[in-house]
Amino acid sequence: MDVIRLLVPGLVLALAVGLACRATWRWLRIRGAWNSGLTAEGRCLGVYATPGGASTRPALRHVYEFITHDGRVITFEEDGGPGTTAEGDYVTVHYTAGRRIVATALAPSRARRAMTLVGLLAFLGVIAVCCAGFLTAYGEASGPYGDLVSGVDRGTSVAP
Repeated sequence: MDVIRLLVPGLVLALAVGLACRATWRWLRIRGAWNSGLTAEGRCLGVYATPGGASTRPALRHVYEFITHDGRVITFEEDGGPGTTAEGDYVTVHYTAGRRIVATALAPSRARRAMTLVGLLAFLGVIAVCCAGFLTAYGEASGPYGDLVSGVDRGTSVAP
């Protein structure tokens, strides 16, 4: 039973930290594409819906293709794009130069993206602190033999 009480908060804590890292990494990549100053005209090759998970609305994924300034043809998928972009539409693609290209067709909205990231990180931080607090409190409350000690001083004797 103690394993479950330690394993579940530990997994939730690991998931919260992983999601925070992934969200930060994605934000940095998109910000890098916007800050690079490189743009190209791209074309939407297709739009499809993915299951929305907990929400009732499905998420849209767009497939784009564009040609870089050095002549390479790049095809990429992006989620969270506008619902008004349809197959065959032309869009402005922001991308980074180099061997590994990061591209986005999302319009630059630095403040909105930053505030969304801050809100998400705050929410995940509260979850992480609660899980860490539970793990710490449970670890301190457990006795030397794995039993839960509540309100008994270990130094006192019950013998007369």
